Amino acid sequence: MTLSEFDSYRPPETRRRRRSVLRAPQDGFARRRRRPGAGTNDGSREMPVVEDVEFTSYYGRPIVKPPPWGHEIAAYLFLGGLAGGSALLGLGAQLTGRGALRRSTRLTALGAAGAGAVFLISDLGRPERFLHMMRTVKITSPMSLGSWLLGAFSSAAGVAAAAEVDRLLGSRLPLGPLRGLLRGAAGPAGACAGLLGAPLAVYTAVLLSDTANPTWNAARRELPFVFVSSASLASGGMAMLTTAPSQTVPARVLAVLGVGGDLAAMALMQRRMHPAEAEPLHTGAAGTKLRWAERLAIAGGIGTIVGGGNRMAAGAAGLALLTASALTRFGVLEAGIESTRDPRHVIEPQKARLAARRAAGITHDSITTTG
Repeated sequence: MTLSEFDSYRPPETRRRRRSVLRAPQDGFARRRRRPGAGTNDGSREMPVVEDVEFTSYYGRPIVKPPPWGHEIAAYLFLGGLAGGSALLGLGAQLTGRGALRRSTRLTALGAAGAGAVFLISDLGRPERFLHMMRTVKITSPMSLGSWLLGAFSSAAGVAAAAEVDRLLGSRLPLGPLRGLLRGAAGPAGACAGLLGAPLAVYTAVLLSDTANPTWNAARRELPFVFVSSASLASGGMAMLTTAPSQTVPARVLAVLGVGGDLAAMALMQRRMHPAEAEPLHTGAAGTKLRWAERLAIAGGIGTIVGGGNRMAAGAAGLALLTASALTRFGVLEAGIESTRDPRHVIEPQKARLAARRAAGITHDSITTTG
């Protein structure tokens, strides 16, 4: 007998005992042997026909397929937010004449974008796969738009950062007549990178929530605000680490606003979610990371307000903010992956939504009329 690969998932079948039959030759009828106590009507010896309901799935397989993403994608999420926030901060420094802040944020934007691309390609397995993602432009696909957004942002940030490196080295790069062209293009390139910074920081939240993953999809309204706030406190924290306090006033303001937005958006997001969808955000390794992210964000925000003018205190606060942003991205990614492993995280919210639709009188569609 040929078996398919799915037969290996079937639970072992228990053998049924055959009931013996006694024949009565005197009347020609078969009579079954009764068990002791059978035939009573008190119900004390009845066996349950249906077992207790457990949330399970077909052959024990997950209802929603978990994404094959690891720490490389979590690092890409963090670095993308850092790059976008730094480029936006660099645009503000460019407009206000803060040269040191402009230089550090431009270099940070290019370094974070480059490192993020390395992690993304590492997850893809082969470098040419990233190029295949850019063969077409699909407006309805966050991944397609994100690939083009990353490419355009990196190009603009690269031109702006190259001009800063040339200034930092005292015009010693062998550019020749291209130096004037590079210096002239640095301003528009920095502005372009700054304008693309916010979409770069937020598109990954849209990418995660535009899936059937229960936790990510349930957070689709607030997750973009969480990621933008996380990028703000990360870029502000990095600027406080790399720039003198005399020029980091805009970075400190952005960091404090990011802390407030991050805490408010996370609290609102978890309150609006179904308890089964929000559970992975509170339990396991993901819950631990998110709790520490909240504590470090609060500590970094207080340190920014109290000691932002001191180089050592500002550096400690900036490091706390950077760590909080990284833990937020890692925690959200791991919570979403964990939510696909337990069928309860998928079934319970669906049942609640169905009951709410029926209670509201919506009974004319295929969703509420089934069953």
